[in-house]
Amino acid sequence: MDRKAFSFFAAGVFLGLLLATAVFALVVRQQNRARPQGGQIVLKLGHGLDQNHPVHAAMVYMAQRLREKSAGTVELQIFPNGQLGSETECIEQLQRGALAMTKTSAAPMESFVPEMAIFGIPYVFRDGEHCWRVLEGEIGHGLLAAGQRVGLHGLCYYDAGSRSFYTIDRPILVPDDLRGLKIRVQQSKTAMDMVESLGGSPTPIPWGELYTALQQRMVDGAENNPPSFFSNRHFEVCKHLSLDEHTIVPDILVVSQKIWQNLPPHVQAWVQEAADESSRFQRQLWQEGTETALAAVRQEGVTVHRPDRQPFVERVRPMHASYAGTPIGDLLARIQAMEAP
Repeated sequence: MDRKAFSFFAAGVFLGLLLATAVFALVVRQQNRARPQGGQIVLKLGHGLDQNHPVHAAMVYMAQRLREKSAGTVELQIFPNGQLGSETECIEQLQRGALAMTKTSAAPMESFVPEMAIFGIPYVFRDGEHCWRVLEGEIGHGLLAAGQRVGLHGLCYYDAGSRSFYTIDRPILVPDDLRGLKIRVQQSKTAMDMVESLGGSPTPIPWGELYTALQQRMVDGAENNPPSFFSNRHFEVCKHLSLDEHTIVPDILVVSQKIWQNLPPHVQAWVQEAADESSRFQRQLWQEGTETALAAVRQEGVTVHRPDRQPFVERVRPMHASYAGTPIGDLLARIQAMEAP
């Protein structure tokens, strides 16, 4: 081999080694993406609930299952009590990729995924069983996926029970009992429309400010599920809980689409499996917590009423009809056409 040919050969070998090294380094970087601590993937989850809440317990369970599935290579760090911001602030952090996960009610998700407004419409579901067949079926999965277009990947639903009215001075037994009452609602147009359709005056107030608002009679009542009514001590002011069960608004566990896309497929599978297991675990806790909460508020002097739901259902029929010909109306028709198993 002459000197010139040898030089070309040596240069080719050298370039080949450089290319192979570069490809190997790229593969290693891809595998190590989102592994900020010595090969461990750390995912941060922020939410606004306290540490005694069944949803928080479910997320702790999820962290445990994720650690077991990954042999300790994936860690879920949970920050409760609004440490990382409000529900809306956490959702916005997910969109930027600044936070991995959050738990949010479906109500504030309306601002990001308009289809979520379906959960704020009163008396969409016949009962809890009907609701969970919807959530675990094609409609529910479609709603979780709908957030991807705005950077939000839905993982699973958590049970937040049925929302009912609780009031300071008088019970809500028929829709007309709401007339003249200011009722606290979430920052949701659908929730406001619902209270208006039933005859009340909707008043959006941040959840953390509601106890004081009730004490000072800035509002006459609110609406939520029994565990939240109990755990936030609203029973100290409101002595009537009327289980009209007007809406079933689930909580949703959401992950940042930016962060999700950077997780290896096998890690995505672990996260989804752990989330699904935590959802089933939480539903059992929620049922037990609801029974405990109702017993506890009765002991605190609250009268628990079970009004006939039909007059309420009839009152909101015009609200249902107003969605005809819209995507929400189509969803409503599909849900209500679902037959019992």
